[in-house]
Amino acid sequence: MGKPTGFIEIQRKKHPTRPVQERLKDWREVYLPYSSEVLAEQGARCMDCGIPFCHQGCPLGNLIPDWNDLVYRDQWSAAIDRLHATNNFPEFTGRLCPAPCEGSCVLEINNDPVTIKGIEVSIIDRAFEEGWVTPRPPTSRTWKKVAVVGSGPAGLAAADQLNRAGHLVTVYEKSDRIGGLLRYGIPEFKMEKRVLDRRLDIMSIEGVVFRSGVNIGVDVPVSRLLQDFDAVLLAAGAGWPRDLKVPGRELKGIHFAMEYLTLQNRRCEGDKISEKEFISAEGKRVVIIGGGDTGADCLGTAHRQGARSVHQFELLPRPPDVRSADNPWPQWPNIFRVSPANEEGGERLYSISTQGFTGDNSGQVKQLTAVSVELVKRESRVEFVPVPGSELTMDVDLVFLAMGFLGPEQGPLVTELQLKLTERNNVWRDENWMTSTPGVFTAGDMQRGQSLIVWAIAEGRSAARAIDRSLMGTSKLSAPLP
Repeated sequence: MGKPTGFIEIQRKKHPTRPVQERLKDWREVYLPYSSEVLAEQGARCMDCGIPFCHQGCPLGNLIPDWNDLVYRDQWSAAIDRLHATNNFPEFTGRLCPAPCEGSCVLEINNDPVTIKGIEVSIIDRAFEEGWVTPRPPTSRTWKKVAVVGSGPAGLAAADQLNRAGHLVTVYEKSDRIGGLLRYGIPEFKMEKRVLDRRLDIMSIEGVVFRSGVNIGVDVPVSRLLQDFDAVLLAAGAGWPRDLKVPGRELKGIHFAMEYLTLQNRRCEGDKISEKEFISAEGKRVVIIGGGDTGADCLGTAHRQGARSVHQFELLPRPPDVRSADNPWPQWPNIFRVSPANEEGGERLYSISTQGFTGDNSGQVKQLTAVSVELVKRESRVEFVPVPGSELTMDVDLVFLAMGFLGPEQGPLVTELQLKLTERNNVWRDENWMTSTPGVFTAGDMQRGQSLIVWAIAEGRSAARAIDRSLMGTSKLSAPLP
């Protein structure tokens, strides 16, 4: 694949970004495009490894060596065909996926992996620029009707696949716009919403019907869907946030991360949000509790709003700079990473646990107390033990809780159907992606728990194939997961 000696002669090139001081003044995407010459070189680094372990790292089973080689050979039209064969939305994954494929790249054993993610997003963006991505409605219809509840990546992927199979698909979204977390959870500087909208426009022309502002179980009874549709897919995500139950949690100025990010995304969409409702970090001392991607999204948002200072707390220890002995290739490398938001400023504190908050007479949070912790392994579990004498107090005006999610919201959508849940509070499904209610299927974070966008798309594709097979007796749709 690529140039036989490319991986020896050519070094990995980091994805170019806009200068920090420039990008902090607006909400446009951070990343700049690679040049065609650099991309050809990066594609040339894909070695003829015999067994492409990048496939093992990618839940979608993307044909990575194929399109790396095609980019190297300047065959871009063929590259997008290979990419679309397994991935409905490479413009989303190429921007938002953490690229587990790169962690499994054979080069990663003792070198920098191939820039798979950068090549992927470059292929799809080039395809849109060249006009190669056009609506392709199905040539015939089955007249079977399928309702998809939730318009995040899992729901959209399933809807796209089911529409290709000829079914009549209606996607319901409780928010006022389609997209789920792609719309309101992902900041504009990571993915401008024009990228989402151009794909939704294509799906609409192809025949997918989108109904936003409809909360199934509240605005429309779930029973109505069971009457009106031949199958129902639940892909409503895992929106139940993990809370921090410590003294002072009730104080003003302490918010869940998604509440904060959604309001800023709405403002970027042009919505009129009152100053009383809006959450702004301008001039404030901010603490973000949670060191993952959502925490980084809050970090970048606070920077652009003009925060006075930002600290990000992580309960776990600082990851090592290189793989540890118990984290061998081709596992995902648990190493220290610097996101574009981290490049922009802020301070990260590791092995720290928040103990409580105190406020002023108006009920506004003013201080945070925390303690350093040591991770101790005890048989089959781990504990975070406070380090004596490590207590600290920090002045704070705004706190964001970005500690992950516990599962799907336990609302009417779940209770009305009396769905069976797993021990982790996710929606249970069988091997055919069907819930405990016949004719009702599920996919994505709603049944898997909080996960990656690439898993959501993979599960949406797989659930679509299962639904198609249930309705028609057989299916020609491809699916990456059993």
